[in-house]
Amino acid sequence: MIICKSPAEIEKLRRSGRMARALLEELRGRTEPGISTLELENYLEKRIAQLGARPAFKGYRGYPCCLCASANNEVIHGIPSERRLREGDILSLDTGVVVDGYYGDSAITVPVGEISEPTQRLLRVTQEALQLAIEQARLGNRLGDICATVQRHVEENGYSVVREFVGHGIGRQLHEDPQVPNFGQPGHGPVLKQGMVLAIEPMVNAGGPAVRVLDDNWTAVTSDGMLSAHFEHMVAVSRNGPDVLTLQ
Repeated sequence: MIICKSPAEIEKLRRSGRMARALLEELRGRTEPGISTLELENYLEKRIAQLGARPAFKGYRGYPCCLCASANNEVIHGIPSERRLREGDILSLDTGVVVDGYYGDSAITVPVGEISEPTQRLLRVTQEALQLAIEQARLGNRLGDICATVQRHVEENGYSVVREFVGHGIGRQLHEDPQVPNFGQPGHGPVLKQGMVLAIEPMVNAGGPAVRVLDDNWTAVTSDGMLSAHFEHMVAVSRNGPDVLTLQ
């Protein structure tokens, strides 16, 4: 069941969404060659506590951390560790918080030092796909319009979308209906209504779409070992068009 949120609920989601995004920007500033993803995790956990929020991911279905830190060919759900980042890596940072019972969830992929032009292009196209998808989050459109927009832009640029993992509704639960795949057909799926809040999150592979999950039962990697990028915004459908709740 898709739950449409009231204006008051959307403002609560905006507060949690902005907090999640602000924390990611703090982590962006700390992501440099030589730092470990566990150091980023420890910093994040302290900051969430300082802000009076609760981590959304830690303990969710047994996940052990506040942060998903996925490097290079890791698509999502990378568990922070003592592994140190190197010049030229890319790192997907994905986190969520709970504020007054409402969830915020956002993701960015950041360069570690200087990265190659082809890698820059992967990040750029993924961000473009997200922005184009957000523009489809309008009253009267259908969910498939969002999904198909991501797929079309990604594939036109020679990349592929991950199919095993999808975006989602969000509210008083981290994952609510509907699922928001990064592929689909325009004009299909539920009609978008005022108060629907969607976490739209393109996961884009430089090579093929296939992924596999490592033995830790969390980290998803590209099957061909090629790079993957991931960006996520929370978007409310409103009378005035798409309302991005995770903007600072």
